[in-house]
This record gives sequence, C-alpha cells and structure tokens, in this order.
Amino acid sequence: MDFLGNMKKLAASDVKTIVLPEGVEPRVINAAAQVAKEGFSKVVLLGNEKEIADKAKEIGADITGIPVIDPEKSPKFNDYVDTFYEMRKKKGLTREEAAGLMKDVLYYGVMMVEKGDADGMVAGSINSTGNTLRPALQILKTAPGVKYVSSFMVVVVPNCTLGDNGTFVFSDCGLTIDPDADNLAEIAIASAKSYKAVLKSEPRVAMMSYSTYGSGKGDSADKVREAVKLAKERAPELMLDGELQADASLIESVGQLKAPGSKVAGYANCLIFPDLQSANIGYKLVQRLAKAEAYGPILQGIKKPVNDLSRGCSAEDIVGVVAITSVQAQMM
Repeated sequence: MDFLGNMKKLAASDVKTIVLPEGVEPRVINAAAQVAKEGFSKVVLLGNEKEIADKAKEIGADITGIPVIDPEKSPKFNDYVDTFYEMRKKKGLTREEAAGLMKDVLYYGVMMVEKGDADGMVAGSINSTGNTLRPALQILKTAPGVKYVSSFMVVVVPNCTLGDNGTFVFSDCGLTIDPDADNLAEIAIASAKSYKAVLKSEPRVAMMSYSTYGSGKGDSADKVREAVKLAKERAPELMLDGELQADASLIESVGQLKAPGSKVAGYANCLIFPDLQSANIGYKLVQRLAKAEAYGPILQGIKKPVNDLSRGCSAEDIVGVVAITSVQAQMM
C-alpha cells in the first residue's frame, strides 16, 4: 500500500475530527468533500454558511452532512471567549480583545481542539505559517518536555528505493529559520519521534551538511557537528549520525566510502537540514523535479495536532495532511 493509502487506513481505524478553518477556500471544500466521501476522518468547516454552500455549489463539491460553523453564531462562542480571556488576561488581554480574536476562524479552530470539540486542525492554504502557529502557541502551548516547536515534511518519491522505498521525513522545512546547535539537536530528536509515530518505521537520522565527518570547514558545519553531539547525548537510542553530505546520507556506496561503518550513511530516511533555507529549497526541488508527493509542513512539539499547509497546496495535499493529523491525534 502507498503512503497516503496507509495513512488513510490508520486514520480509519480510530476516526478523529479535524477542523478546517479556511472553509470558504475551494481547495479546502474539495478536500473536505473527499474526506467525507472516504470516511477516514470527520471534518468540520469554519466560516459563513451561505458563502461556503454557494462556493461548494459553484465548484460542484458535495458537502452534505459536513458540519459548518460560523464562529460568531456558534452557541459555544462566549464560552470560548471566556476560556481564552482567562488564559491570556495576565498578558494584558481584555475580554473585548479576546472576543475579537475568537471571531478569527484560526483562533476559533484551535480553541475547538483545546476544548476537545475537534481532535486536530489543518490550515495554511490561504494563511501564513505565522498566522497558523500563533493561536496554537497561545492556546495549546507546547507539549510537556518540549523546548521548541518545529516542523517536518513527509516526502514520497515515486519509483525510488532510497530511504524507506522512497519515503522520507525532511526537517525543518517550514518554521525555524536559523536553528542553533541546541535547537537543531531538538529538531532531530523530535523528527525521529514523528517518523516513528506517523510512519510506523524505525528512523535513520542524517544530520545534513556540505561536509561529511569534518571534510568541510565553516560555521555551519561546526554547528551541525555540535548538534550531532548533543542529540546523541540526549537520545543515545536513536540511529543518528552526521555531519553527512546528501549523497553520503542516501547512497550506500558513497556513504560507506565517506563514513565507513556508519549505520546511517547511505541508508537515511530522516533528513535534518542545517537551516530553513536549505530544507525548504531541498524539499521543493525534490517535489517538482522528482514529481514527489510532499505533505506538510507538519508541526511537532505542540500539545495537540495543529498542522500547516503550503499555500501552493492542492486539494489532494490537504486530504493527505488531514489523514496525517488524524494519525497524530490517535498517538496523543
């Protein structure tokens, strides 16, 4: 079974409710209709009911039976406002300001997750990562023991024997612009846990660089070497190595030549990039040149699952992230 088919099968084993706050966006409506038809998750759309119904009719999407909630008209609106006000009043938030923010579908959607009225949220088709993440951090906050929130992409390359038959995690592709060594070590550990939780397979984590085992000099390579040391100290059970160049991470003959004896070099399936720039460029190159499926950015480190989308996503991409979010919710 392919990756997405497996995610849907896992999601269907314990159906969760995922809120889609960008309910008037045609791609979101099409995705909601497809999820409802397949039945592996329940979805809720947020926004003006008439606008959503009119848009669904215009694009020929059947959203019969899918709940649509207009935050301002919801009977739970005042309760959500009160909860948010209590959370943030020490930060100087007034109740009026809380009410204003709760009219925002992103804030309302996250509060649904906090209150247990939804198990997860997927947004970002028409909103920036910052806009999606802000209410999640203010309402849900980070998971216990987590220092940093980061993100990963699931990248599935067709007709590929590398990684896990072409399936990889790339991190951090969407959030942390220039992580220091401490942050990078935490990203690696979190991504390994996410790999195991979502893909049900053992992660082989490569800390990526332009250098392999000291072959290159410079601050960036030094940072990755320090991150490797920290990650190994904090999670010695992980199969993790670095610093490794891309070919040494992926190709067995190159890996064993450049890093002889490494259990990761040449076999990596979880690729940790030194910064956002290289990670984002890397996954988009693979997505477009290799015609790979790319799901995410999936956020990790938040108490409950809230996931971001690329604004260039398709309806099919949204369906995939809904399935992944449902599987995350099962784990939590």
